[in-house]
Amino acid sequence: MNDTSNLLGQLRIDPSARQSRGPGAGRWALLALAVVAAAATIWLLFLREGTPVIATTTARAAPAGGSASASVLDASGYVVARRRATVSSKLTGKVVEVLVEEGMRVEENQILARIDDINARAELALAQSRLDAARAQLAEVRVQRDEAHRQLRRTRSLAERKLVSEAALDTAQAEVDALEARLASTQAQVVVAERAVRVQQRYLEDTVVRAPFAGVITVKNAQPGEMISPLSAGGDGTRTGIGTLVDMDSLEIEVDVNENFINRVTPGQPAIARLNAYPDWEIPAEVIAVIPTADRSKATVTVRVGFKQKDPRILPEMGVRVAFREAQPPQQAEQRRPGGVLVDAAAVQIDGDTGVVFVVRDQTLERRAVRIAGRSGGEVRVVSGLTAGDVLALGDLSQFRDGMAVKLKP
Repeated sequence: MNDTSNLLGQLRIDPSARQSRGPGAGRWALLALAVVAAAATIWLLFLREGTPVIATTTARAAPAGGSASASVLDASGYVVARRRATVSSKLTGKVVEVLVEEGMRVEENQILARIDDINARAELALAQSRLDAARAQLAEVRVQRDEAHRQLRRTRSLAERKLVSEAALDTAQAEVDALEARLASTQAQVVVAERAVRVQQRYLEDTVVRAPFAGVITVKNAQPGEMISPLSAGGDGTRTGIGTLVDMDSLEIEVDVNENFINRVTPGQPAIARLNAYPDWEIPAEVIAVIPTADRSKATVTVRVGFKQKDPRILPEMGVRVAFREAQPPQQAEQRRPGGVLVDAAAVQIDGDTGVVFVVRDQTLERRAVRIAGRSGGEVRVVSGLTAGDVLALGDLSQFRDGMAVKLKP
């Protein structure tokens, strides 16, 4: 019994001992549990799958040659083609074959379509037959002329011996002269027949519609079976052209500048063009000419602006904004080159004119603030915070942090 009481007494909790521990012991236990949970979370998020593998890009120096001068005037316009043609046939006829489609590039003299040539071939055959007949008649007259010359020689010989009268000699001479005249007339008829054949051959060639210059077909107007005419008076069912051909190498910009500011624009002045479809793409341009006339209704003057670089993204009739720059002497233009570096836009978290990038150094990320000067296509111009050759991390930038260890893709 005493043993049982001793055991129960050992299990009894002393209230004084519990009060001596105080409330701080429970807090320390909770803190230890929080530390263990945080460590487990970090292990689950970062250590369980190992060091993340990321792609990288390299900052490169901004190319020289851009204009750093300020804009003196902005204007809107459209892309136009200086060389553009609605290709048609010289003859009125039925289209039997069309060999082009919209967007197709063609070369100079390439066949675009064919017109019904049955009548042209018949006219050519008729002209060739007339030429053959004229040549046969010419051969006959030549034979008659040669015979008349022989008869004249015989008559002259007999007249010298007083065997024939002078009247007979005159008759033989008249026959020769008549055949000579007839021969000349027949030769002229042969020449006329030959030219008629060439004309009919030209008509036959005109039934084949060819490209006057190299370019791209932008509009296809005619289909096989339709009537086509170079004139617009053929009626509702008559087309006036096979299609529209545009020389893409002749694309330029036409802008209307308010006549109050036309004094700010001069031929040869540098400019920057931005297509409405690609507002971040700066295209170097230059003023070609200022058209010396004003539009009375709009009080504007048309200015032609040429592209300094060609690109397939530039299409006719696109809207475009042009920023006319200050013209600089060559020495100043060489000195004022655009600064900064160009980096992939996916490597920058952009916020207005500033941004954040993660520079990779010794397989560790370094968070860095940068200043943005503009965008061009898929690249961002950074004017401070980076130097050419810096390696930047690509990916979900929100998951990166300063000092994070990473592995680089090969």
